[in-house]
Amino acid sequence: MTAPDDSPKKERHKKRMQARKKIVDAGVARALEERGIVILYTGDGKGKTTAAVGTVTRALGYGHKVVVAQFIKGVWECGEKNLLTGLPAGQYPLQWFEMGTDFTWETQDFETDKAAALALWDRARTALSDSSVYLVVLDELTYALNYHWLDKDEVLEAIAQRPADQTVIITGRGAKQYLKDAADTVTEMRALKHAFHDGIAARQGIEW
Repeated sequence: MTAPDDSPKKERHKKRMQARKKIVDAGVARALEERGIVILYTGDGKGKTTAAVGTVTRALGYGHKVVVAQFIKGVWECGEKNLLTGLPAGQYPLQWFEMGTDFTWETQDFETDKAAALALWDRARTALSDSSVYLVVLDELTYALNYHWLDKDEVLEAIAQRPADQTVIITGRGAKQYLKDAADTVTEMRALKHAFHDGIAARQGIEW
């Protein structure tokens, strides 16, 4: 039995890939500006902090200095923090700061939460003015802004005035339009389904 001639199919695929390559190459040729950017991960879907931490490991892998400031979180154990902060500091220059309070719906104390957020913001603001810091992650910053713990204009100014080569990643649900406007790259995670809603508990090493 003679095998069917699939050369026309291969030729069509080759032409499609050639056309695609022209589009990609043209995009690469237009991207001439090199600078740090602002990335925003928002939306009600899972994976915002996970995406940010993935970029942290990427930057550390090249020996770049990274600062992580986690708003909201800081009481629960964090697997990625356990790993990354345990790496040799000289080889992997990472600083990881937290508010140190529980979720605000647990603390139910505006003044305590605001004071903790402001203390953490002082550390983050220092990083945003340090040209040796390649990447700053402001995890769950949207909560600190939406709950009015931090001054919106002060935060936006610090981000805008950061060193040119520094990248900032902001995460959190409910990002307001002003954060989307300030960001160069915006990704909105959309929740289609979540195990928690079916009564399945969060698992160590998967959710936290």
